[in-house]
Amino acid sequence: MPRRSVLAVTAIGVVLAVLLAWWWLRAPRVAALTVQVAPLVRTLQFSARVAAASRVDVGATVTGRVLQVAVTEGASVEQGDLLLRLESEELQAALAQAQASERQAAARLGGLRSTGRGSADAALAQTDSVLLTAQADLQRTRELVAQGFLSPARLDEVQRNLAVAQAQQAGARAQRAANADAGTEVQQAQAQLALASSATAAARARLAQAVLSAPADAKVLARMVEPGQIVQPGRALLSLALVGAPQLSAQADERFLEQLQVGQSATVVADAFPGQRFAARVQSIAPLVDAQRGAIEVKFSLPQTAPAFLREDMTLSVEVETARRDAALVLPAGALRSEDGTGGATVWIEHGGRVELRQLRLGLRTLDAAEVLDGLAAGEAVLIGEAPDPGRRVHADRSAAAAVAAAKPARADAGTAMTNAMGR
Repeated sequence: MPRRSVLAVTAIGVVLAVLLAWWWLRAPRVAALTVQVAPLVRTLQFSARVAAASRVDVGATVTGRVLQVAVTEGASVEQGDLLLRLESEELQAALAQAQASERQAAARLGGLRSTGRGSADAALAQTDSVLLTAQADLQRTRELVAQGFLSPARLDEVQRNLAVAQAQQAGARAQRAANADAGTEVQQAQAQLALASSATAAARARLAQAVLSAPADAKVLARMVEPGQIVQPGRALLSLALVGAPQLSAQADERFLEQLQVGQSATVVADAFPGQRFAARVQSIAPLVDAQRGAIEVKFSLPQTAPAFLREDMTLSVEVETARRDAALVLPAGALRSEDGTGGATVWIEHGGRVELRQLRLGLRTLDAAEVLDGLAAGEAVLIGEAPDPGRRVHADRSAAAAVAAAKPARADAGTAMTNAMGR
């Protein structure tokens, strides 16, 4: 082979070897982000509804026909204001009859205590006089019979008259005792008067039940009755929301129960007024979990005056702040290569131009980011996406668009998870 050809082949081989070595030893560019200290906030988002602090359904306690409905839906009423009136002619007649019976019983008792006692005293005095006369007649008759002026038959007759007088006196005394305050006649009359008074009170109460009044200051939420309808006990006729600060009620997935605590702050927005956010606070967490829905009821109070646009049962979106780090070493969740489920995780970083595996200990977690407690320092470059295996050369490209997007420490948005769990 000519010398020139040998040199050419050799040169080509050297070039190929150099290119192969360069390709083998070159450091690939990999998207990376610089770990920084930043605020980290974890929140939960779910739907809620407006609920009055106390809601009352008003109904009749007697059967009757509606004569008047004095309120309309949305009206504000004060305690004692007329809400509804039933026809009451029959109830008024029953009250008048009971009052007449009561007067009759009172008159009888009064008669026993006045004229009854006078008559009993007069009757007793008369029987006392007759008894004394009978006793004196018996004494004289015995003397005359002993002297032979009268027959023994006359003595028997006088003795019978004495027995009758004694019986009459006993009856008069019993009648007088019966007319005393502790006597049976007076006690019976008192019992009849008490019974008649109770009947009057019951009739008066039933008549009062024909008028429905507001139990407290409230707003009329619903009107379920019109004049002319026949109503019965147990049926709700009007629904009232008692005046007071409204509450928000939400059904939170039980998976997030550990994150919720009484007193946590929240931000609320109504679907109908998306530009008017207002603050709320977790007031209570139900002690029981709804087994069918796998949800737990969370109630919120409003620390400030409620917005004027709030309506009963209005749909709201609530975002509860469950944890906050004002200054944390924040790492996007997408940068984690593996997790052990106990707070440990691994990432790949660029160190000295090579890929290095780091073991991390994590703290606060959100759906998008995590707090690094140990294993990284601010300013280190964490590799994102595809990268060579640990130990290989690498060039960390900290300006890559993917790294910039991943580096944004987003707030935890559990809205999707909560939405799927609650079926909204």
